[in-house]
Amino acid sequence: MSLAGLAMFLWPLWIPAQPTVVQHTVDAPFVFMAVLPALVLIVLAEISEGGMDSKALAMLGVLSAINAALRPLGAGTMGIEVIFFLMVLAGRVFGPGFGFVLGCTSMFASALLTAGVGPWLPFQMLCAAWIGLGAGLLPRRISGKAEIAMLAVYGVLVAYTFGALMNMWFWPFVTGASVSGIEGSLAYEPGAPVLDNLHRFLVFTLFTSTLGWDTGRAVTNALLIVVLGPALLTTLRRASRRASFGVRGTFGRRDTGARSATTRPGGTAEATSLTSSTTHP
Repeated sequence: MSLAGLAMFLWPLWIPAQPTVVQHTVDAPFVFMAVLPALVLIVLAEISEGGMDSKALAMLGVLSAINAALRPLGAGTMGIEVIFFLMVLAGRVFGPGFGFVLGCTSMFASALLTAGVGPWLPFQMLCAAWIGLGAGLLPRRISGKAEIAMLAVYGVLVAYTFGALMNMWFWPFVTGASVSGIEGSLAYEPGAPVLDNLHRFLVFTLFTSTLGWDTGRAVTNALLIVVLGPALLTTLRRASRRASFGVRGTFGRRDTGARSATTRPGGTAEATSLTSSTTHP
């Protein structure tokens, strides 16, 4: 799913695309129709492997609803967005599969709530899914303050990555892209070498997104993770333990140390172990 998503973003670097006033109006519905079945397959795979059950699906719905409600609070003003830090924390606690699905559902639900449905939506869903996926793949042995620092740094990195990928969504189709103070055009050139177009794109992103909106998003992510991260991680992990995410019951025999005496027909006594029929996880 991730490889297909990267191809959806980066194909103009290898296959010439023609600039147009309206971007992705033709292919965006097909991308959306490809994302939804793949999302369902990922959920089914998680359920079949024991990584997600009915309680996990309920948690997914709750967190998606919270993210949908949080998004209008920032609305992207000066890059301030409060939707991503919860994806990072939830992906860290519940794993990469859960984080991937949460990113998709959060963006979809928030778009419906804020009337933000458009050709950009499937691309936003993929970017948010990668944020949750990456958080679940971070090293598991790190804990305490080091864990919060790692998640804060990760929040900064994904803020800039999200901005760059969403720029790639529309940049190849923009006509006459230029930046004040930079000589020459920064627009996409169909058929130009990959490195030349990539250089123009990086300069375009640096001056139009990285130094402004993306920095605001990065600061917001880091602050929210540092301030709210410890308490939310504790709460989410407590919910994970109570819901027994990824844990399956095992059944067997366990010696409790207690013995009872039974008498054989010959008059001899035999000690018999009392056993428990279940072993709790």
